[in-house]
Amino acid sequence: MAEAHQAVAFQFTVTPEGIKLQLSREVLKHIYLSGVTTWRKRAIQFKNGILTEVYPASPSSWLFMVIAIMSSMYARVDPSMGMIDSIKKVLPVSDYLTVQTQTVLSAILFATALWLSLILLLRYTLKALLSYHGWIFEPHGKMSASTKLWMSLVKMFSGRRPLLYSFQAALPRLPVPNIDDTIQRYLESVRPLLDDDQYKQMEIVATEFKKDQAPKLQKYLLVKSWWANNYVSDWWEEYIYLKGRGPIMVNSNFYTMDMLYTIPTHRQAARAGNVVHAILQYRRKLERGEHAPMRALGVVPMCSYQYERMFNTTRIPGLETDYIQHLRNRKHLVVYHQGRFFKVWLYYGGRHLLPSELEQQFQRILNDTTEPQPGELKLASLTAGNRVPWAKARQKYFNDGVNKMSLDVIETAAFFLTLDNEVHGYDPERPRTMDLYAKSLLHGTCYDRWFDKSFNLIVYKNGKIGVNTEHSWADAPIIGHMWEDILATDVFHLGYTEEGHCKGDINKGLTFPSRLQWDIPKACQEIIEGSYAIAKELADDVDFYCCVFDEFGKGLIKKSRTSPDAFIQIALQLAHFRDKGEFCLTYESSMTRMFREGRTETVRSCTIESTAFVRSMEDEACTNEQRLALFRRSAEKHQNMYRLAMTGAGIDRHLFCLYIVSKLLDIESPFLKQVLSEPWRLSTSQTPQHQLNLVDTQKFPKYVGAGGGFGPVADDGYGVSYNVVGENLITFHISSKYSSPETDSHRFGQNIRQAMLDIKALFNQNEDITTHKPYMAGQLHGLELTGQSQNIENL
Repeated sequence: MAEAHQAVAFQFTVTPEGIKLQLSREVLKHIYLSGVTTWRKRAIQFKNGILTEVYPASPSSWLFMVIAIMSSMYARVDPSMGMIDSIKKVLPVSDYLTVQTQTVLSAILFATALWLSLILLLRYTLKALLSYHGWIFEPHGKMSASTKLWMSLVKMFSGRRPLLYSFQAALPRLPVPNIDDTIQRYLESVRPLLDDDQYKQMEIVATEFKKDQAPKLQKYLLVKSWWANNYVSDWWEEYIYLKGRGPIMVNSNFYTMDMLYTIPTHRQAARAGNVVHAILQYRRKLERGEHAPMRALGVVPMCSYQYERMFNTTRIPGLETDYIQHLRNRKHLVVYHQGRFFKVWLYYGGRHLLPSELEQQFQRILNDTTEPQPGELKLASLTAGNRVPWAKARQKYFNDGVNKMSLDVIETAAFFLTLDNEVHGYDPERPRTMDLYAKSLLHGTCYDRWFDKSFNLIVYKNGKIGVNTEHSWADAPIIGHMWEDILATDVFHLGYTEEGHCKGDINKGLTFPSRLQWDIPKACQEIIEGSYAIAKELADDVDFYCCVFDEFGKGLIKKSRTSPDAFIQIALQLAHFRDKGEFCLTYESSMTRMFREGRTETVRSCTIESTAFVRSMEDEACTNEQRLALFRRSAEKHQNMYRLAMTGAGIDRHLFCLYIVSKLLDIESPFLKQVLSEPWRLSTSQTPQHQLNLVDTQKFPKYVGAGGGFGPVADDGYGVSYNVVGENLITFHISSKYSSPETDSHRFGQNIRQAMLDIKALFNQNEDITTHKPYMAGQLHGLELTGQSQNIENL
C-alpha cells in the first residue's frame, strides 16, 4: 500500500559497492517536528511545575528578594542580623571564590532561604484560612463582617492567575469527626425508618460500640489522618470500587448525555472529528496544568487531584482486586466500529490532527467493510461481566503474542471511542426515546464499550454523542468539567461547514487507521460468551425513565427562598412514599473537595423533618400553612446536613473507615456491620452542570446539557440523577430493575413530577413567591454522581 511506504523513514539496499541509504525527507521532517513538540511540551510542564511548587509566590519574587537583600548590603544594612556572615564563614576561599564573591553568594543563599520560608508561611496561612468553613453556615443572602474579612484575606493570600494544581499544597486535610457526633447523627438519621423497639435496640448496640470498640478504632484513624493526605480516599477507591468482583457496567460506571435539544451536525465522522480534537485541546492544557482551578464563590479552591488520571488510564482486572494503570504521553486512541478495533494516531508532524483530518480518519473506519475476526465482535464484553473471569482470561490468553500487543494498544490509549450504528437523542414527540438513549450510554450492547477505560466517547450515527465513565478514578464533576469544555469548543469555536463537515482541508498523506489483530482460541471465546451472557442479563433488567420537567425550574424555586437541591430532595421523599407507601434509607452524594484529595460524602436525605412533611401532605386534616412550615423546616435541615457533609462532618465515610480499621484489626463490631450492610433503596445525585459557565443559556437556550445518570444501587430500589438546567428546566434520570415487582421507573417519574407540582402549589396558595427576595446560593452545589453503594461484601 502507498500509505505503508509513507510511514517508512528510510530504506536501504545492499550492493557490491556497499549499502545505499534512501532517506525520506518528509518522514524525517515529521520525526524532527515530533521531537521539537515533545521537548517544548516538557519545557512547558517543567515551567508550570515550578510555578505550582512555589505558589502563591512566583519565580520573579525570588529575584526581587535577592535584589532587595543585595541593595540593603550595599547600603551597609544587614537585614540578616549576622546570618550572611555566618554563611560566608562556611564557604571555602579559593582563587575562584574571592571574598567579594563569597559575600554575594552568601547573600543569594540567605535570600533564597528567606524566600522559601516566606512561601511556607504563605501556604500555612492560606491553609489555616481555608480550614474556616463558617461562611457555608451563614443565612442565605447574608454575609457577616468576619466572613467578608476572611474572604478578603483568602483572596490576598491566593495570589494571581493560579494554575490547576496551584492550591494542592495549601488545602487542609479532611478532619476525622468526633465519634459521639457521628453516632448521634447516625441514630438521628435512622429514627424515621425504625419503630420504637428497633430504635431502642439500635441505641443499645451503638452505645456499646461507642464505649468498647470505638476509642481504639478512632485512635488508628487519627494516626492515619495525620500521616495520609486524606484518611478516606484511598480506602474508598480500593474497597468500594477496585475490590468489587461483580460487573462494573451498570453497577459502577455512569454516563453523561449530549446537549438536549440540538445536534450541531448529523455527520457521524464530522461530529467525532470535532469532539476528539476538542478533547485533545483540553488534554494538552490539562497535562500542562493550565486549567484554572475550580473555586467556590470564586474564592475557595477545590482539590484538583482527580484530574490527573483522566486520560491514558485503564482499570486492570485482578483475581482479588483491580488496579488503576495510568500512563503519560499516549498519542493514539482506539476506535470500535461494527465489531472491529482500530488504532488511530492523534498526532501528525508533531501536532494534533485537525478536525478535518480526524473526520477523514473516522470516515475511513466507517467505510471499512471487513468482517470481525473470530472472537473479536464481543471481546469487550469481558470488561462488562464479572471481574475474576476477565482477570483469568487476561492472564491466560492475552499475556503474549498478538493478543498482548493489541490489548496493550487498547489499555494504553488516550481514551476509547465507539462509532455506534444506532440513532439516539431526545425527541419531544416521542419522550421515551431518551430512555433508550440513557440505556445505550450506560451499557450499549454490552460489547461495544471498553468499560475499563477511564471514559468511552460514544458517537451515534445521527451525530449525537455521550460518554460512559469508569467510576474508580474520579467522580462526576471531573468528567463534567471536560464535557462542558468540549461541548462549548465543538459548537462555538470549531464549528462546521454548511454541509456539516469539519472545517479545514483534507490531508491525503495520513496513514490509514490500523486494524488490531487477534488470535482468540475457542476456549477464550467461550469465556467471552459467558461474560456477555451475564452482562446482557444485567443490561436487559435495567428500567430507565428520563423525565424532562419544564413546568418550572430553579428560578421559581429560589424565589420561594428555598435551595433547589433541598426542594428536589424533599420532592423525591414525597414521590417515594407515594410510590412504595414507606420511607427508605436515602443516599445523596455530596463532595468534600474543599479538602486535599477529597471525593464524596453521603447526605442522608430521609430525615425526621422530611418524613413529617411527607405525612402532612397525605393527611387531609393538615392545612397548607402547616405543610409549608414543615417543608421549610425540612429544607433547612437538609441544607444543614449538606453543609456538614461538605465540611468533613458527615456520617458514612467516618463509619466506613472505622469498619475498615476493625477488619484490619480483626475486631467484630455488630454496630458497624449493621451500618455498612443497610441498603440504599433510593440513591440520588445532582449532575454537575455549568461549572465553567462557557455557554449563556439565556442567550442560547437550545444549547443546554441533558445531564447524566447511573444504574440502580439496590435490586429493589431506584437510582435518581437530576440536572438543574438554567432557570426553567430540570431533567431526571431514573433507573430501577424490571425484575423487582416493587419498582417501576416510569411510575416513579410521574410521582416525582406530581410531587414537584404539589409542593409548588403550597407556595402559590399560601404566599406570593414573586414578592420575596430570591434564595441566594451561598453553598456549592457541584454534587457527585455515584453508581455504587457501600457494599459490605467487597470488604
